[in-house]
This record gives sequence, C-alpha cells and structure tokens, in this order.
Amino acid sequence: MNMGLPILAITMGDPAGIGAEIAVKTLAEKEMYGICRPLIIGDACVMEDAVRLCRLDLAINAIEEPAAGKYRSGILDVLDMGTLTLKEHVYKQVTARQGDAAYRYVAKAIELAMAGKVDGTVTGPINKESLNLAGHHYSGHTEIYGALTGTKDYAMMLADGDFRVVHVSTHVSLRQACDRVKTPRVLRVIELADAALKQLGIAKPRIGVAGLNPHCGEARMFGTEDEDEIRPAVELAKAAGIAADGPLPADTIFSKMAGGMFDIVVVMYHDQGHIPTKLIGFKYDGKTDTWGQMAGVNITLGLPIIRVSVDHGTAFDRAGEGRANPQSLIEAVRYAARFARGRQAA
Repeated sequence: MNMGLPILAITMGDPAGIGAEIAVKTLAEKEMYGICRPLIIGDACVMEDAVRLCRLDLAINAIEEPAAGKYRSGILDVLDMGTLTLKEHVYKQVTARQGDAAYRYVAKAIELAMAGKVDGTVTGPINKESLNLAGHHYSGHTEIYGALTGTKDYAMMLADGDFRVVHVSTHVSLRQACDRVKTPRVLRVIELADAALKQLGIAKPRIGVAGLNPHCGEARMFGTEDEDEIRPAVELAKAAGIAADGPLPADTIFSKMAGGMFDIVVVMYHDQGHIPTKLIGFKYDGKTDTWGQMAGVNITLGLPIIRVSVDHGTAFDRAGEGRANPQSLIEAVRYAARFARGRQAA
C-alpha cells in the first residue's frame, strides 16, 4: 500500500534521554505512514520500554535490514542494534555506554542512506557529554554527518514552518564565528539555501542575508565585515540569478521574514539564528513546568544524503516519565519526507 513512499531511518537518540519516547509518540500518529515508511534505528528493548512508559498500543517488529520492515500503522519497525540491555539502560544519566550507543545509531543510519537502503535520515537528540565520554569527539550531529559522509562544505538550517534560517557558522566561539564571516563561505551558504528551498518546491526562493555587526556596521563605524565580506557575497549570488538581499540589520530581518518578505534568512553565527527560531517554536509554561510546544527542525544542507533532526536536546530531567513532547520529531519526519519526495522527483 505504501511501498512507493520513502524509507526514513529515525535514530533513537541517547537512550538516557527522551528520544525513544518521542519516537513512539510520533509513530503512533497514523499520518506518518501516509508520508513515509519509518524505520527506528536503536535498541528494541529500549523502544519497548518507551511504549510501556507512554501507554501506547504498539507492537515492536525487531529487524536486521530495512527490507524486512512491515511499515504499517500500529507496528514499530526497529532495526535492532543490540547495543544495550535493559539492565545497562539508565534514564537521566550521562554514561559512556549510552553515548556510544547513540553514536552507533547515527553511524548506522548514515551507512544505510549512503548505500541507498533508506531515502533519508531523521535524528533524535544526543548528549554531547555522553558522546565525547564514549570517545566520539564531535560537537554535534552535523559534524558526525560531515565526517562520515566525507563532506566538508555543509551548513545548518533551522525551520519552523515557513520561518527558516541557515548558518554561516555554528558550534564555535563567538570570536571564531566573526573570523569565519568570509565572502566565499557566505556565498556558499546562500547557494545551499537556494538549492534546498528549490528541493522543497519553492521555485524562486527569496533569501535575506543578515549583517554581522549592529546596523550592519553603520557605514563601517561598528565593523567592516558587512561591507567587505557579506555584501560582495550577496552581489555574487545576485549575478548568479539567486534572489538574495542584504546585508540587512539582524534586529529587523526576522520580522520581515515572519511577515512574508523572505523564504529564508542566512545568519552569521549560532545564536543569531537559534534565538529567533526557538522564540517562535518553543513555548514554556512556568505554572505547569511543561513545554506546551517544542516545534522546529534542524536540517543539514550540502550532504549527499538527507538529514533532518529535532531542534531540542535530550531533556534528561524529563526522560523516563512518558511526558515528552513529540512535536519537533513529527515536524522533522514531515520535512524529511518532503525532501525525499523532492529528490525522487528531480
């Protein structure tokens, strides 16, 4: 019935966190099986425990290859990595063993995608401390994907509906981030943004480019990067037929995108893009100590394979309680399926 739909490998995330819980809640939604064939990469025993915690009526189908999946609502197909037993699994704790398991799930998903056995990957949240404690010295998913796919030229894109940003730099110090604002890099990120949005079905993406300094440097009074590095990149993009505009002051460009002026904004560093996106997508209720909304997804552009992720962490403080919000993962699956359909149609 759904054999023509893309197979998406969904990694379980750090076993100590909420990854398994949001995965079972996401795949309890029948809609998921109308847009893709979802396959969990993780440990079947941990997934079974998540089903119990969340009180869901779902059956686990532990398999060794994507081709063995049933891909039907009510059945969770799990490519069982066998990295943990329930005795070794501990919620809420940073451990090297669970950090290693999280890495192995990601590596397997990448391996399957590179081999063409799945059509895209979706990643659950990992814990950087656990990951590094296990000897996998990466600052995040994006760097793992870059290393294991042999990709050096990539960028992080965040999206919450039609609100999208893509970063010139991410996990570096603010001082280093300023040094990375160079014309070739800014131009490449503009090009990646243009290509990604076209793959999503936007024929002529409108790309806003944020400045680095307050008021874009105010005629070089507050810095020269905007005029010397960013503006030349925008002009080169325009000459190549890309609808780019900038540099524009960061204190107004996001309101302009929210109002429909742009389809995406190129940002110069991590927090310049993360703060406005999470302000829109995350809603915390202090009275109930719950997240009523955790929307938004993280997409790595420039890879040979599709990678979409949740835009939140492992939430160790809430793990193992069955109350994790799956909204971001639901949106990540939707985005990955959309990208996969775009690639199939290309």
